[in-house]
Amino acid sequence: MKVTLILSVILMAALFLLLWAAVGFIQDRRFFSTAPKDIQQAVKEHKERFPGQKMVGWRMAVVAMLMFVLSFLYGGYDGVRNGFGFWQFFRRFLIMLYLLKAFDIIFFDWYLLTVSHFFQHYYPETEGCEGYHSFGFNWKGQLFRIVLFPFVAALLGWICTLFVK
Repeated sequence: MKVTLILSVILMAALFLLLWAAVGFIQDRRFFSTAPKDIQQAVKEHKERFPGQKMVGWRMAVVAMLMFVLSFLYGGYDGVRNGFGFWQFFRRFLIMLYLLKAFDIIFFDWYLLTVSHFFQHYYPETEGCEGYHSFGFNWKGQLFRIVLFPFVAALLGWICTLFVK
């Protein structure tokens, strides 16, 4: 369980790093496709604050994606090494996915979007948008992922059991 929790924290750090890379450094409007509509419309293109800003962002994004992939790979590897069965793999991956989703909803959708002014720091033109006060604006997408996760965990668990001797 300790490994599962550590991997979940790594996934959370990776998700934050990816968001920070996209919002703070890459600064491409296309990354706002999941934001409330009024924020999407208010976002403007920004010039680089320093030379190589976008490159730093893309490198951060690559590191974040590697953290995602390696967390799940290590979770599988550790389970194979410890002789996990399907249900142990399933439980590990489901816990990792649900903790990541809880972090997404609580930290991103509630804290960063509605409380902290994180986005307004990088996009001051969005100050005052109603979308910053609409916690739950993306509940359908969140619910879809929550329902999908057991199937993803089952698939990952099944794949990992193919490697257990």
